[in-house]
Amino acid sequence: MSVPQLSAEHRGEEILTVFDTAFGELLAADPAAFRVKFRKMAASAFAFYRGTACLFYHDMDAEKRGGPYLDERTSRVWIHGDLHAENFGTYMDSTGRLIFNVNDFDEAYVGPFTWDLRRFSASIALIGYAKALSDEQISELVSIYAAAYRERVHALATGAKSDEVPPFTLDTAQGPLLDALRDARSLTRFGLLESMTEIRDFERRFAPGGGSIELDAATRYKVLAAFDGYLETLPETSLARPDSYRVKDVVGRRGIGIGSAGLPSYNILLEGHSDALENDVVIYIKQAQTPAVSRHITDQAIRDYFQHEGHRTVISQRALQAHADPWLGWTELGGTGQLVAEVSPYAVDLDWGDIDDPEEIAAVVADLGRATASMHGAADDQSGESLVPFSTERAIDAAIAADEDGFADLLVDFAHEYGARARADHQIFVDLFRNGRIPGL
Repeated sequence: MSVPQLSAEHRGEEILTVFDTAFGELLAADPAAFRVKFRKMAASAFAFYRGTACLFYHDMDAEKRGGPYLDERTSRVWIHGDLHAENFGTYMDSTGRLIFNVNDFDEAYVGPFTWDLRRFSASIALIGYAKALSDEQISELVSIYAAAYRERVHALATGAKSDEVPPFTLDTAQGPLLDALRDARSLTRFGLLESMTEIRDFERRFAPGGGSIELDAATRYKVLAAFDGYLETLPETSLARPDSYRVKDVVGRRGIGIGSAGLPSYNILLEGHSDALENDVVIYIKQAQTPAVSRHITDQAIRDYFQHEGHRTVISQRALQAHADPWLGWTELGGTGQLVAEVSPYAVDLDWGDIDDPEEIAAVVADLGRATASMHGAADDQSGESLVPFSTERAIDAAIAADEDGFADLLVDFAHEYGARARADHQIFVDLFRNGRIPGL
């Protein structure tokens, strides 16, 4: 893909148009949240890139069906949708194992597998630039990512045994990935509960303050009705102890992060797996957003597969993530699709702040390439969903095999090109924001 060269003024108008489509309605409803979001995005080119998947897919639109390595199948696989270098971290899977892998599936959809790889590669170019790595070093990192992805996809496609392609766990991970898993293991459910709740009259309740919003009776009733609908979306294995879902308290929250600005959400405190107060569970109900990639995929069969965006997020995550959060489900509130999941006490994101040595960066990037391939390989005809009724890893393996030599070069060229575009866009965005040119703010 060749990124069009536009004047700063022309590109600025294009950015404003894309923002209006992606954020306009939410921004109008909560401009204060978007001022916070945009100030976070203004901090660095990478933060801007993280918050603008909508702009990335606007630029990728020309490659809807064509492009190297894309055919009828590889253009129609489950993808993460926002695969950048900071969307990896730890989670506790449904079997009780701590896993390091891809996280944050809010943008997941069905589309070309190369879009995930391109988005990740450009993020590595941005991180490398911020760490003052040379263009040659950045090229090497993206090549390492491509090679690790290719190797793992081929292993999966040719029926490698599970011990040959193990997940990243406390027993198999190394370096910063193992550090993240050890940090996650040191966390406790009690610590999370202490930060959000208090004991009143021998029962745990949400503590006032800290961003929580007390609900009026009517809103509380609607949230609890939505919670009842959520219970119907859980796998039967999650409902082994009905008392686990006894509601103790409900509060409102409002998202102000880079990805959740303006989205209303609610926290619900549940009994959990035992009567012990330290085993209570906090889940959240959050309005699900329209994934940026979906605006550029016109296949009506994909669109019709999902009841709403909450359903789409959960089905996508269950497809892409082996042994997903057992509390993961969906519901509706006020006619809008909602995502429901646990506020996990064991979530630790990969921290790039102290990963500076080029050899260590290379080792991490290789592991993330393997993790990406495992994610794509999980989401196929064995995932239980009929939307992608074929072996994803075999389709991708065959497509890459047709031009092995060009695969890494494709990602390297794109990483440099789009990394430079994102840095220029960041400066344009900062000038738009600081000069009051973003409508509604």
